[in-house]
Amino acid sequence: MRTVYADNNATTAIAPEVLQAMMPYFTTTYYNPSSMYEQAREAAKALESARQTIADFLGGVQPDEVLFTSCATESNNNAIYGVTRANPERKHIVTSGVEHPAVFEVCKDLQRQGFEITFLPVDSSGQIDIKDFVGALRSDTLIVSIMHANNETGVIFPVQEYARITKETDSDIIFHTDATQSIGKLELNLTKEFQHVDLLSFSGHKIHAPKGIGALYIRRGTRIKPFLIGGHQEKGRRAGTENVPYIVGLARAIELARQDHDRVESRIRKMRDRMEQAFKERISHIDINGEGAPRLPNTLSVAVHYIEGEGILFQLNQYGICASSGSACTSGSLEPSHVLKAMHVRFTAAHGSVRFSLSRYTTEEDIDQIIDVFPQVVTKLRQLSPYWDQKENRPRDNITLIEPSTQD
Repeated sequence: MRTVYADNNATTAIAPEVLQAMMPYFTTTYYNPSSMYEQAREAAKALESARQTIADFLGGVQPDEVLFTSCATESNNNAIYGVTRANPERKHIVTSGVEHPAVFEVCKDLQRQGFEITFLPVDSSGQIDIKDFVGALRSDTLIVSIMHANNETGVIFPVQEYARITKETDSDIIFHTDATQSIGKLELNLTKEFQHVDLLSFSGHKIHAPKGIGALYIRRGTRIKPFLIGGHQEKGRRAGTENVPYIVGLARAIELARQDHDRVESRIRKMRDRMEQAFKERISHIDINGEGAPRLPNTLSVAVHYIEGEGILFQLNQYGICASSGSACTSGSLEPSHVLKAMHVRFTAAHGSVRFSLSRYTTEEDIDQIIDVFPQVVTKLRQLSPYWDQKENRPRDNITLIEPSTQD
C-alpha cells in the first residue's frame, strides 16, 4: 500500500542532504568539540560554523546569541523557567490559551508555584484581540510568551506587533515566541521587524533535520539563568557536550529552507488550498479551523461534525494516509485539544478535527489520494453515527447535544 505522509507539523523526514552533512561527525570527526587536541578542532569549527549559519538565517544576529538545545520543548522550558529564576521580583506572565503544551504546561506549573498567569483568549478564528493583549500588560509583568504560528491550526500571530507593543509599554518586559512551526516557512528577521523579540525557540525536526536538536535565540542583555548546569558548554548557558552531528544537520536544514523558499512555499500553499476547496465541495457540515485568519501555507485543520477524529484517523491509516488530530504531544488524549476548546469549536466537531500538514516532499499525487479518500471515510463513519440521518444525508432532527463546560 502506498503511504501518504501528511503529518509534517508533528515531524518531517530527514532531508538526504542533511543526513549526508551529518555523517562525517558520526564517523571520522566524532571528537568532543571542547577537547584541546588538534583532532577535536574540526568538530569545534563545524559547531561554530553551524552557529554562524543559523545566526545569519535569523537576520544577522550575533552567533553567541544562538544557544543549542535538544528540542523546542527544552528551548521553551529554558526560556520561561530561566527568565523567572533570573528575575524573581516580578510574578506576572502573559501567554495565550492556544500555546503548545511546552509553553502552556510550563505556565500552569508556574501558576501552581504562585505566579499569576494571564491566558489570553482567542476568537473563533484563533486570533487574539489586540485590546485584550494591551490590557494584559502590567507593571509587574515579567515575560510575554506568544507563539508565532499554531501547531494545530496553522494560525499565524502578529508576534512582531505584540513584541513592539510590549517594549513600548515597558522595556523591561521580556518577550518570547515559540517559532517551532514557523521557522523555515515564514520570514523571521530578528534585526528588523522582529527586533523586539528577546527569546525565540525552535527545533530541527520540523524542517527536515533530525529529532533531538533545537535552538534558543537569546538577545544580548536578556536576564536568564541556565536551565542545565554542570559544565562550561555553550558559554556556561547549557551544560552537556554539544551534539555536533545534529547541530550540523540543523544548519544544513536551515540552508535548504532558504533555497527556493518562495517557489516551494507557493507550491505547498497551492496544494493545501486545492485540498481545502475539494473538502468544502465534497463534504457537508465541516469547518476549517482558523479560516479567515492568516495561516501557515502547509497546514489544514478540518473540523468534521458528528463523527470522532479517532475513527477518522484509523480509517485514513487503513488507506495508508498519515494525519493527526492536532498536537503530537497531546494525541494520546481522548479530550478535545485545549486549542480547539479555546477557539470555541462546536462540541459536535471538537472531537472530529483532523490536521493535514504538508512539506516540500508532498506531491500532487499525495493530495489526489487524500482528496479521494477523506470524503469516503467521512461518509462511512457518518453512516455509523447515531447523530446522522443516512437517508437524508444530514444531522438527525430532534437531537439535543449538551455542550460540556469549557472551564478547566
